[in-house]
Amino acid sequence: MKPRVAFVCVGNSCRSQMAEGFAKHYGKDLIEVYSAGTDIAKEVNPLAIEVMKEAGIDISSHFPKTIFDIPKEVDFLITMGCGVECPFIPCKVKEDWGLPDPAGKPIEEFRKVRDEIEKKVLELLERIKKEYYGEEK
Repeated sequence: MKPRVAFVCVGNSCRSQMAEGFAKHYGKDLIEVYSAGTDIAKEVNPLAIEVMKEAGIDISSHFPKTIFDIPKEVDFLITMGCGVECPFIPCKVKEDWGLPDPAGKPIEEFRKVRDEIEKKVLELLERIKKEYYGEEK
């Protein structure tokens, strides 16, 4: 069984959606990926969709999900830095990535956050390769 990774924030409209997009793109053979929010938005932020498209990843079919829409237990619970305190979700590893929320800001801010998320997702996947698959890459 693949390790389960959940990216959680408040609205599930920007950061956690971009993280889900990168994780599915780069880690589709390594992990099961989910994203969710504690107080979800009506839609994925159009600028998040746009900057991910610039990176070659289409998240236009994504939609905000609640934490009740994801598995009740995950291996990695990653919060985005929004100070969200999730209801208890059993996990092996819990991290907060401390990312600023780009919502309501210019597209340049979305690009900065997108690039930081991509870097962090790739680092996480490298750790998972070592810890779960014994790979050094």
